[in-house]
Amino acid sequence: MKGLLIFLTALFMGSILTAQNVDFRRGNFKDKPDEFKSAKEALDKGEEFFKVAFDAVFEVRDPGLNFKKALQQFLIAQELNPDNALNNFRIGVCHYHSSNPHQAYPFLKRAAELDENCDPFLPYYYGAALQLKGEFDKAITYFKKFEDGYKKSDNFSRFVSLRRNECQNAKKAMANPQRVWVDNVAEVNSEYDEIAPSITMDGSEIIFSSNRPNKNKPNEVSDYDHEIFSSYFKDGNWQSPSALKGAVNSKEDDIVNNLSYDGTRLLLHKNNDGQLDIFESTLQGANWSSPEILSRQISSPRANEVYGSYNHDGYNIYFSRDSETRSNGFNIMFSGMRNKMEKNFGAATMVSEVNSRFNDGPVYLHIDGETMYLASQGHESLGGYDIFVSKRVQGAWTKPVNLGYPINTPYDDFFFAATANGKYAYISSNRDGGKGGYDIYKITFWGPPKQPLFDVEDYLLASIAMPIKDPQIEQKVEVNKVSLTVFKGNTIDAISRKPVQANIVITDNKSGKIIERIETNAATGKFLLSLNAGANYGIAVEAKGYLFHSENFDIPAGSEYNLVNKEIELKNIAIGSTIQLRNIFFDVGKSSLRSESNAELDRLVSLLNEVKSLKIEISGHTDNTGSAALNDRLSQERADAVVRYLTSKGIAANRLTAKGYGSSMPIADNATALGRQENRRTEFKIVQN
Repeated sequence: MKGLLIFLTALFMGSILTAQNVDFRRGNFKDKPDEFKSAKEALDKGEEFFKVAFDAVFEVRDPGLNFKKALQQFLIAQELNPDNALNNFRIGVCHYHSSNPHQAYPFLKRAAELDENCDPFLPYYYGAALQLKGEFDKAITYFKKFEDGYKKSDNFSRFVSLRRNECQNAKKAMANPQRVWVDNVAEVNSEYDEIAPSITMDGSEIIFSSNRPNKNKPNEVSDYDHEIFSSYFKDGNWQSPSALKGAVNSKEDDIVNNLSYDGTRLLLHKNNDGQLDIFESTLQGANWSSPEILSRQISSPRANEVYGSYNHDGYNIYFSRDSETRSNGFNIMFSGMRNKMEKNFGAATMVSEVNSRFNDGPVYLHIDGETMYLASQGHESLGGYDIFVSKRVQGAWTKPVNLGYPINTPYDDFFFAATANGKYAYISSNRDGGKGGYDIYKITFWGPPKQPLFDVEDYLLASIAMPIKDPQIEQKVEVNKVSLTVFKGNTIDAISRKPVQANIVITDNKSGKIIERIETNAATGKFLLSLNAGANYGIAVEAKGYLFHSENFDIPAGSEYNLVNKEIELKNIAIGSTIQLRNIFFDVGKSSLRSESNAELDRLVSLLNEVKSLKIEISGHTDNTGSAALNDRLSQERADAVVRYLTSKGIAANRLTAKGYGSSMPIADNATALGRQENRRTEFKIVQN
């Protein structure tokens, strides 16, 4: 018994000694005078950086590199004396404000064990570290302790209130998780920071910023600058990322803001003579251009502007701006374009409905024109930055709603980029369990489950992180319906198969109004555009030296999301070349041209006026429904109607021939409705040039 008492006493005394605070006094390190001198100098230097950064945090300003500079110095002192409460506290705070905040907990815990009174802010930061670990009730206890003990100023009350509310919000959200999977996109992530994902509408390319090692020299805290990278989705996987080609990357931080919906323009922010401004780069062939600063209405000389996002129209800009005093964080602003050709923007206005008392942004506008996704440290956050959604109702934005757990966590979860179909989105987060720092994560929104046809287990779409099978039929989930068609592809020479740069003109066939003009990529011929439901579109593809190509998309109102991927073969203006006029419309069984045909026919008029030597044959074709004689007569009358229209526009009759072929030249199977529709067509063939 006596031996046991001695053992327990020794154990107790050992624990006291382990938890004893050791001050940085010369007398405590008599045998290490040089090391003590170096440690004291490091502490003094670190304190200077720490104070600047600490003050910035509670003024909602960017602390810059000051926490990292302070950490470097405090770690020098830590090597000599790991049992100083204040230094452990400060190291913990530095980690908390890094891209790896989970590293803060052991230092803050150690500081509390050594001396819980070492700094009045220890309860606040220890509570914040517990919040990251999901120990919300314990965290709230420490926030209350800080609030009760720190009577020096009420300037911090809003931060304590924010943290307490975050804990309560997180408890509710984690008890009712959203029907989504959140997976680390391991192929594009590294041990460094990957932020600001931006995705093309079809989900085939992702562009992001990363501070992984590059050709530029690291800064004073050994960090590399952020450069812009891209990766392509191929064979079910993201390919190894590579830096964007061209002049878009500089020797300083280049932070992606937003990729235009067609993938040809890119907003980014970077340093500009000591402040942050928003720039735009354009894809020219295979290379991205040197970024050009946006007009002063957006990139003003009086404030920092970051996180620009194209509106659903692809031109007007939403972005974040701090105040001129730089003391109240960033707010989301809007600037409308007065002149697209001159990129002349109007004065920026605050989007007051979505802003909080803390930093707001990045912001992302979905192509549906009615949905805004934004990141914010305020509102009903679960901790740090969270992602919220706001809807445009009667011209105003609704109060932002938290997207919930596990999209959002007590860590920083920000940036948001969605595919056009709304099924997938990409975010950046520094949540624990990633490759390191900020990583890019893919969100998969669950659709309504399918009823199994047989009495077997229903295999659900598998999460990368946790493949599962579930014999239960889950409750139906409502997924936002996206009513648009994404039309993508590339334009090539029909003979050589090489890419052709072409112009694409989208017309509302009913009104004749041109909706949009785009140019396909000079290096690849690629294009990507979206068509909203509720209209009949004529799409004309034109390239110098080639016959124009046309497509027709009739998208009724309320149609489901659709993706069309098409390779468009352009034919040289050579004798024998034949092209379909896909936007020529007749009433059923009649030969009178409908007004929706005018835009297509006027393009043919322009071609004939431009190439005076062309002589063409207009041919009419039908399916095999009805008698051959009737089909021959109808096809001839329709060809004649087209010729009459062309001559009425000044085209000489001797350059035109009309021929009806009836059902004698099918291009598809008449046994199907779709095949019969393909066979009912109007074409023209070059007979002389």
